[in-house]
Amino acid sequence: MLLHHYRFHPDPTLFDATAFREALARDRQPIPLFKQALRTIRERLDERFRAGADVRDLVYGRAWCLDRLLEIAWERFEWPDDNVALLAVGGYGRGELHPYSDIDLLLLLGTDDDTPYRESLTSFITFLWDIGLEIGQSVRSLNDCEREARGDITVITNLLETRTLAGPESLREAMRERLSTRHMWSSATFFEGKWQEQITRHFKHNNSEYHLEPNLKSAPGGLRDIQMIGWVAKRHFGPLRYEDVVAQGFMNDAELRILSQGQAFLWQVRYALHMIAERAEDRLLFDHQRALAKLFGYTDTPQRLAVEQFMKAYYRHVTALAGLNDMLLQHFDEVILHAGESLEVKPINARFEIRGGYIQLRHPNVFLHRPGALLELFLVMAQHPEIEGVRADTIRQIRDHRHLIDDAFRDDLRHQSLFMELLRSGGDVPTQLTRMNRYGVLGKYLPEFGEAVGLMQHDLFHIYTVDAHTLRLLSFLQRFREERDTDEYTVAIDVIQKLPKLELLWIAGLYHDIGKGRGGDHSELGAIDAAEFCQRHALSNWDTRLVAWLVEHHLLMSKTAQKRDISDPDVIHAFARTVRDETHLDYLYALTVADISATNPTLWNGWRASLMRQLYTETRRVLRRGLDNTVDRQGWASETREEASGLLRAIGADIARVTALWQTFGEDYFLQYTPSEIVWQTQGILAHRDDHLPLILVSAPSEDMTEGGTKLFIHTRSADDLFAATAAAIEQLGLSIHDARIATSSDDWTLNTFILLDDDDEAIRDPERLETIRRHLVEELDDPDDYPQIVSRHTPRQLKHFRVPIEVIIEQDPANARTSLELIAPDRPGLLARVGRIFMEQNIALSAAKIATLGERVEDVFFITDKRGQPLTDPEAQARLRERLYEVLDV
Repeated sequence: MLLHHYRFHPDPTLFDATAFREALARDRQPIPLFKQALRTIRERLDERFRAGADVRDLVYGRAWCLDRLLEIAWERFEWPDDNVALLAVGGYGRGELHPYSDIDLLLLLGTDDDTPYRESLTSFITFLWDIGLEIGQSVRSLNDCEREARGDITVITNLLETRTLAGPESLREAMRERLSTRHMWSSATFFEGKWQEQITRHFKHNNSEYHLEPNLKSAPGGLRDIQMIGWVAKRHFGPLRYEDVVAQGFMNDAELRILSQGQAFLWQVRYALHMIAERAEDRLLFDHQRALAKLFGYTDTPQRLAVEQFMKAYYRHVTALAGLNDMLLQHFDEVILHAGESLEVKPINARFEIRGGYIQLRHPNVFLHRPGALLELFLVMAQHPEIEGVRADTIRQIRDHRHLIDDAFRDDLRHQSLFMELLRSGGDVPTQLTRMNRYGVLGKYLPEFGEAVGLMQHDLFHIYTVDAHTLRLLSFLQRFREERDTDEYTVAIDVIQKLPKLELLWIAGLYHDIGKGRGGDHSELGAIDAAEFCQRHALSNWDTRLVAWLVEHHLLMSKTAQKRDISDPDVIHAFARTVRDETHLDYLYALTVADISATNPTLWNGWRASLMRQLYTETRRVLRRGLDNTVDRQGWASETREEASGLLRAIGADIARVTALWQTFGEDYFLQYTPSEIVWQTQGILAHRDDHLPLILVSAPSEDMTEGGTKLFIHTRSADDLFAATAAAIEQLGLSIHDARIATSSDDWTLNTFILLDDDDEAIRDPERLETIRRHLVEELDDPDDYPQIVSRHTPRQLKHFRVPIEVIIEQDPANARTSLELIAPDRPGLLARVGRIFMEQNIALSAAKIATLGERVEDVFFITDKRGQPLTDPEAQARLRERLYEVLDV
């Protein structure tokens, strides 16, 4: 590759061609000798890699050894004339081979008639496979190469990088002439084709270098991005030396150094990945990440896992490479291919102008004379939404001058004012902050944010680095501002319009996770940093306190909604006391919804939306009524009962039967359900005629409620193992439980309600499938004697890669005379069924459950009592329960 000073020097100690030829002359069985030579080469190179050798020596050294072996193999066959040559192409053509890289060969013919060469070519290729080489070969004439290259950019790209291994060099030179820009694929056409190819490739990787299991070859910032720069330069300038690349103005020394260092890092990782996987592998799979971290000497610390440290180094390199790739290709397009073209120029101020829709500096020394312009540029773009981006030369100037952002720069009131003006601009602030991060400015101005760049949390829940997640959160907030006609974020869209100071939300979003990776509570650490930012930027005391409060409590709303019983008035009142007023509630709601949505693309779903909406609505009602008004549980239940009774009376229900039924339900039932739910369940119970079969009601969310999950109601005689059998039967249907309310009437009938979602975390709405679910559960739950067999079945859910330590937290809930058990465990087949069986063994009664699946782990909360309905206060009983959960689940 043309990107560095490095020059490979052949090393005979890797492979002695003379000695090998002598051995071949003595032995009439060549195949074992070739196989042994390949094994010896691999072993020597791997040994040198483990000893810390320069990876470039190994990558080029492997190709050099293969060159010699292929030359010797070629010599063993009879060739009719000198009109055939063996060429290395692609990566091998560049002289690069990793342990299991493709060995791409072109057997090039000077004539279209391959008849004279067919027998020798077939025998030669068969021999290469026999000695254990996995080759990719093609046989083409010069005319074939010309024809195929003209119509396929992949072919022309492959043939740009060739080396003659055996046969006449004149054939390769003839091919290069036919494929030159004088005959096909001009620099501009080639560039456009490769750029579109890169756009498509990046799209397949979600245009992000921050994948959980990134592909170090094809993802943004990967090896293909480096090769892309080389292909474009080679097609335009021809073969170049290091000095020529810089002299042609394609890149400067600093950029070349970034590319060279990035390539060396990725080569080192790829070499180790091939060695560990023992195959051609470019995906950094979870297990490989751990092995690589260990191989490269990373060790766990109290603050950060070894694998997280390794991945941070990876993300920092590919982020730099992705940004540089963007800039260099844009620079090539603007300055080299379209130099001298007339574009409309619109001055903005003394420092900036818009040229062809892109902002650029009016003078090359703007940043040197006025460093604050490094921030002003992004403010200008926020104020001028018509600007499409930054011109390449200006991006280069940003990169060359960002070192000017030091402590003195950060302490300058003018610069602080510029940054706050950006946050208050009313424009698309997240896009500008993302650009600042891409160009390395944001981490310079906010060093605490810079520490979070590339910081990965190694689990399936947080699938982005801290900086990428943070910027995604801000983008979701911007989406709430811009969208109107969507049911997905109805409340958030309404709430964000009411916020008095949007800049406070941007700051809270920037700082909400900034304390991660330091040890300690990241929310508390982030709140301290956020308060310091606000004070440094002259925000009022009230604004400072609000921002710090948001950062410190940014997890409060999601935890309350997903882990607490939000049908309990006491839970709502306690949450409202922490929130204090509607302003805090509105800011927190918008921040929380954006945080959930930006954490994982699958995390925000209808059920979580309904939980958040319920908590927001109930809390707002409490705040408007006044925090000093105590919770009247009996009054709340009476209001619900009266409203449900009125609805039933309106549809002609027998109120006497309704009243008799409700007398067995208890007060908590009317606290947990809405009047419409009570009407639905009551109608079903009164209409059910066969007491020998369980009543199963299944309902999709109503038409006027697009969010939420499918509701399942079970009314049957109480029986041991019912919860465990229900959970197993539901999992067999490929459904997941997201909420459970388990209750028993005074005459020993169940009132069990579950919220179900399908594999896509969507509510089930199809009437036929709803009926299938109902029939399946009736069949499964009609005989309690079958429950143990149902529980023991395997479910189809896929096991995850990660090992998550089991955590069991048992606490008392005195207000509701019960005990809460929080279980953090790996998600696995039949988990809820196993938990239910353990409860049965330990004589535990379940009153409610909050089920939350977060990536590879579950965080479930169960509200339990003993069989007498009393809280589980006995320390020995708690210990037995905890030990049993560890025993069964920690496997």
